[in-house]
Amino acid sequence: MSVIDSIRGGLVPIHREGYPFILIGIAVALLLLWLLPPLGWIAVLITVWICYFFRDPERVTPLREGLVVSPADGRVCLVGPAVPPPELGLGVEPMSRICIFMNVFDVHVNRSPLAGRIERIAYKPGKFLSADLDKASEDNERNGLVLDTALGRIGVVQIAGMVARRIVGFKQEGDLLAPGQRFGLIRFGSRVDVYLPAGIAPLVAEGQRAVAGETVLADAAAAGGLTFRVD
Repeated sequence: MSVIDSIRGGLVPIHREGYPFILIGIAVALLLLWLLPPLGWIAVLITVWICYFFRDPERVTPLREGLVVSPADGRVCLVGPAVPPPELGLGVEPMSRICIFMNVFDVHVNRSPLAGRIERIAYKPGKFLSADLDKASEDNERNGLVLDTALGRIGVVQIAGMVARRIVGFKQEGDLLAPGQRFGLIRFGSRVDVYLPAGIAPLVAEGQRAVAGETVLADAAAAGGLTFRVD
């Protein structure tokens, strides 16, 4: 392997959603370096951070049936029963919920927690409270997906935070998702909630760090012999 190939192999790809912001940052930095060099160097640092924010590393997803992997990089901020958002149509009974908070330094590309078909996509406008608060699930702007999976219907909700102002989706209703497949992105700090069917207990605790597409949040095979649905 050549030196160039080694360097390329060590670089983390940048998601295409970040290109417009990076180009704007470069243009502003060049202009300020010409007119006001001190501010120009600050713009250079901001542009470097934008490149870092939109990084999109490859992940190795465990593929055994029954595994539910994290849809987001970040800190597990809440674990416990909660009623899913009404727009998802998942009923009024509490489901097991796992919330992952992404700060501005985490990877913000979101991935499918398991294989399934997107049965519903529901966008709900709202506030921009701090995403690590419990009430952010009810009050904040959000975009929810209902996945029809072998384990039953699972909810995945992207929630905007204080800094985030844009939830970007890559998929449509009816699309099939593989475990760990990219389905969306949230810009500049936010949260993703996962709602699991009854009988599937979380394997993570509050305060734990999660890696999208790799960290196992729950294992249906370890949930008291839970059987998979057969259509």
